[in-house]
This record gives sequence, C-alpha cells and structure tokens, in this order.
Amino acid sequence: MKRSRFVSVLAVSLYIAGLSTDASAAAAWQFPAGLTNVVASSPTSGGGYPVPAGERVPVAGTCRAGPFNANHSESWIALKPGTEDLVGSSKFFFDKYSTFYMFYLGAHQMPHGTPSGNNQINGYDCLSTGTQAMPPSWTDTTDPNLDFDTQGRVYQVMLPFNSFFDATKLHPDGEIDISFSDDLGRTWVKGNGGVPLEPSNNASAKQAGHVEDKQWVAVNHIAGNAFQDHVYAAWAVFNGSSNGQGVKVKMAVSRDRGQTFDGAVTIAPPSQVGAAATFVYPQIDAAGDVYLAVVSFPPNGGISTIYVARSTDDAQTFSPFVAVTTVSAIPTAGLPNTRFRDGITESFAASPTFQGHLYLTFEDWDTARGQMDVKLTQSTDGGLTWSAPIIVNDNVDAAGVPTDQFQPTVAAGAGGAVAVAFYDRRSPCPTDPSVLPADVGRANFCIDVSLQGYKDSGGGAIAVGANRRLTQFSWDPEQPGQHLGGLSQYPCAGARDPCPSGRGFIGDYFGLAISAKNVYAFFVSTHYASSVTADEGGPVYYQQQVLATVPRSALGAGY
Repeated sequence: MKRSRFVSVLAVSLYIAGLSTDASAAAAWQFPAGLTNVVASSPTSGGGYPVPAGERVPVAGTCRAGPFNANHSESWIALKPGTEDLVGSSKFFFDKYSTFYMFYLGAHQMPHGTPSGNNQINGYDCLSTGTQAMPPSWTDTTDPNLDFDTQGRVYQVMLPFNSFFDATKLHPDGEIDISFSDDLGRTWVKGNGGVPLEPSNNASAKQAGHVEDKQWVAVNHIAGNAFQDHVYAAWAVFNGSSNGQGVKVKMAVSRDRGQTFDGAVTIAPPSQVGAAATFVYPQIDAAGDVYLAVVSFPPNGGISTIYVARSTDDAQTFSPFVAVTTVSAIPTAGLPNTRFRDGITESFAASPTFQGHLYLTFEDWDTARGQMDVKLTQSTDGGLTWSAPIIVNDNVDAAGVPTDQFQPTVAAGAGGAVAVAFYDRRSPCPTDPSVLPADVGRANFCIDVSLQGYKDSGGGAIAVGANRRLTQFSWDPEQPGQHLGGLSQYPCAGARDPCPSGRGFIGDYFGLAISAKNVYAFFVSTHYASSVTADEGGPVYYQQQVLATVPRSALGAGY
C-alpha cells in the first residue's frame, strides 16, 4: 500500500483517544439518555413478481399487485437541510418471495424525525408504469441511497434489474437511473428526462460483462456555494468477473436539479486503482469540493486498498487517487456462526463545516483473532494524507470468545459533529420470543447497533466518550425462521430455498445522519413481530426498519 509520507500529530491523538475508552468499555456500553427506537416499516402494497412453484426465478409478464408486508432489508437515510425531516429508503421484499430475493426499493417518510408512512418507489414496476414491458418495468430495484438539495428535493440513484438468474436468453439486464421527490418520498419522478444515466443492454444472466452495481448519490447542499444543488451520481460497471477483469467507476453530474445530466465519464482509471474498484461513495465538503472513495479488490484475492480522489471544479476533473489504507477481508462469504453474507467494506463522509476534512470508516478482519473490527481514518488536507486507522469498537471480549463489529457507517453534521455506527455482536442472545430457541444464549451471534461520537473542532475528529448502544433490543439474524405458503421467509441473496450458508441477507449497509439536534440511525431488526401469521402458527419475525434517535447533547458536552 502507498501510505502517507508522515504520521501526523492528529493520527497519534486519534490513536490515544481510541485506546482510552477500552479500560471502562465493559461498563460504558450503555443507552444514551433520551434514546428512542421506532419501527419505520409498515405494511403497504404495489407491483411485483411471484415466483412459480418449483422455480427460483420469475416469469416475464407475470407482474401483479401484491403486498409489501415482509422483510425490509438494507437502508439509507437523508436529512432535509435545516430541519429534522428525514427520508429513508430500504429494500421492500414482495409478498412471500424473500427467499428468491424479490424486492423493490421503497421510501420511508419521517417528518420531524417521526416515521409516518412508507411506499414503493414508483416508476419501475408494472403497476406504476402501466405496462409489463421491460423496460420501463423491472423485476427488482436495489441499493438504497439518498441525498437532499437545499430546496427540499431528495434524490436517489436507482438500479433496476431483472432477476432472471437462470436465464440464458438475452433480456434487459439492468440500467442506472435517477429519481427525485419533492414530497419526502411519497411520489417520485425520473430525472434526466426519463433517460437512463447508464442504458440497459440485452444480456444473458450467464454473461459477466456490462453489469451495473453499487450506485450512489451526493448533492451539494452548501448554501451560497457556486455549485449549490448540483447532483453527482456515481456507479460501477463490471465488464467481466469481479475479480480483476475490468470495472469502470463512472460519474454523471446534473446542474439543473436533476432535470438533465452530462454524459457519464469514467473517473477511476485502472492504472491508479487497479482493474476491480467498486463500493463507490461520492461526498461533498464545506467548500463544495467533490470526493470519491472506492475499494480496489486485486484479482488474486489479496489485501484490498481504499482510495480517494478529489475534484475542485464541479467534478469536471479529478486529482489522482490517493491510497488511504489497506483492508483485510474475511476469507469466507459470511461472518462466523451465521448464514448472512458480509456487506460493503467502507463508508465515507465529508465535513459540512471544515474544508478538506474527511472521515472514512471500514471493517477490517483480524486474522489472528478471527474477528471483525471497525476502524476509522481521517484527513484534514483534502485527502492528500490520512491518519493511521484506529479501532472504533471498544468491546472487551472474554478470552477465546472474540466478537464481531461490522458494517460501519459514518456521518458528519454541523458544528463538527461526526459519528460512526456499526452492527455489534458483543452481547449474547437474550431470552426473548423474537430469538429462536436454538439461538438463546449464543455468543457472537445476535446483533445490536453501537454508536461512537467524535467532535472535530478544526484540528480533526476526536472521540467523545465510549461506544453507546442504540438498539433497545438485540435481534436474531436467523430470523425470520418461519415459513409462509411453504416457503422460507428468510431473505436469501442466493435466491434459493433453503438458503445456502453465506448467502443470507441482512443488508450490506445502513443509514446514519446528524441534524442540529439529533443523531439518527436507520437499521434492520428482527425483534418486532409482524402481523403475518406463519405456517407454524404465531407471527413471522421479519426484518423491519428501525429509526433510532439520540439527542446530540446526550453524547457529551459541546457535541
């Protein structure tokens, strides 16, 4: 890895701050004052595809109306500038077909920080488009991502695709679109005049080339900035297998609030970041500079590297990519003990207060101890140099019983507030109706969400206190363990029943936002019983989306 030429005083202070919480960590993992958890997902309906009995893929032309009263996996959240109004987005699994990975993106309205409703994002299913034709209708939409402009419009880069996983015939495989909403996500309009940012192509499901994935959006909501309300959409196009056969990272920019976009350009040349760079995160700092973080995966399966590049001219040109840190990936498909797959490596944020202040968190596999840790590195010079990564999680595990902390997310708010949240398995599974009997008492198994606050006063972010627990209830990732209509209700990225180990799905990431008053996290939990009765009797414990709210004042003086 190409490291910074020096280790700054900031890096040393961060390292000390990160270690200083360990001595009292066992007692410090507590609920912050004023914490609330509210379920944000609720039953709704829309268009979707059934999967015929004995099959694992849908049949074109069979889209119908049906319920979205099942799993709500993977999420993001965006804050309307200057308010406590939030919009969330997550994967809404259709009807009883979670095990076949059938879902569409939906939006969650949360005015004043209070969940009030949710709906399928229109424009990509047979009901809202009025046609079975593909496109404009698709079997799935995926990968929630959101950001607001200064006038209350929220944007999401969409990835519609057709889940004909077994099909060898040509069909529209997927495309990149952008949609926006002016009413907190209740209704959506396709941007760019309805023209895809990355057009669909006819492809076989067996074909590895031209596969779009890992899209994200960032909007300049710096009031008075020369590039205010400009929208930056970025994504990856896999032109071959994902292990080094060529991935292009692209970006398109709108300067008229999403009405039109410039043609997409490739901004991550393989000569700088390798042939397989993905997990794309654009961000915008206090000066309106645009940054892009990617993770490069070498074709031989070796250690990965995170890179960041910067643009000071409205994404017309970018600096060379700078190597931030190396990352050790878990050698298996999923974390120990459970069936769900691992998620996205990193999360990235830029300060809206201090120009050039950047915060990057990532999960890192400790091979010696056999556990996953969450780490943080930062830059105060626009990404030219980066601090030595520190461990964010402060858990003290029993000897020989390591626990995993994983899927971190980072946010930066006004006044130098920074926060990192992550999934956390430090607590044994409780005795609770929502925990499967076989899982009660298991270590490194059930999941909570933890939060670590940081304050940047101009010299870099420093830890504020210890990790705080955000989940009022631990949840069992093997839920739902129930069946409906003879089908497993466990969401499966492998689109099979039963789901193969390592192909279960809890989402690849979750959302975090900081307002003037609060820190908000938006994540999965299986603790809350649904209204659906399982074949076995009793409720199905689906993945629900939960909004956690913490007053900033509860995290420390001056935070």
